[in-house]
Amino acid sequence: MSVLLVLGGARSGKSRYAQARTEALPGRLAFIATAQAFDAEMEDRIARHRADRGPRWETLEAPVDLPDALAQAARSADAVLVDCLTLWMSNLILGDCDVAAMTGHLREALIACPVPVALVANEVGLGIVPDNALARRFRDEAGRLNQDMATIADEAVFVAAGLPLVLKSP
Repeated sequence: MSVLLVLGGARSGKSRYAQARTEALPGRLAFIATAQAFDAEMEDRIARHRADRGPRWETLEAPVDLPDALAQAARSADAVLVDCLTLWMSNLILGDCDVAAMTGHLREALIACPVPVALVANEVGLGIVPDNALARRFRDEAGRLNQDMATIADEAVFVAAGLPLVLKSP
């Protein structure tokens, strides 16, 4: 197992950094997308991101069942990029899923994964305390997920203004 966790704020360059790190690896690549297109702007954003990836990439969509998608991707790819854990957490919460169980399944899938995996997530704990219960729950769950992933990651990088800051090195 080799796990890279890339954290950062919105538009910080974290996805670009994780993609470049993954593309530096040899072989076939899998991109697991957790985003869902609920409007035209998001459809355009997803299409642009897909076009930015070249023919080496296979794309799997996994808004909720990320652990199974990771296992599936590892069967056909030599490296996997998951973008992003924060949207996945939103999908779990809004879908009334068992967050702790799903996080545990993801942890197990990552530990069992035979190929390198890069995980992208937003660092959501740097702002003000949200003003409603749902937003506070999201912030808390996303923060716990990031901490959990950091414990199993071989490497963790925080990206700000496109610049990587190594938090944990292999």
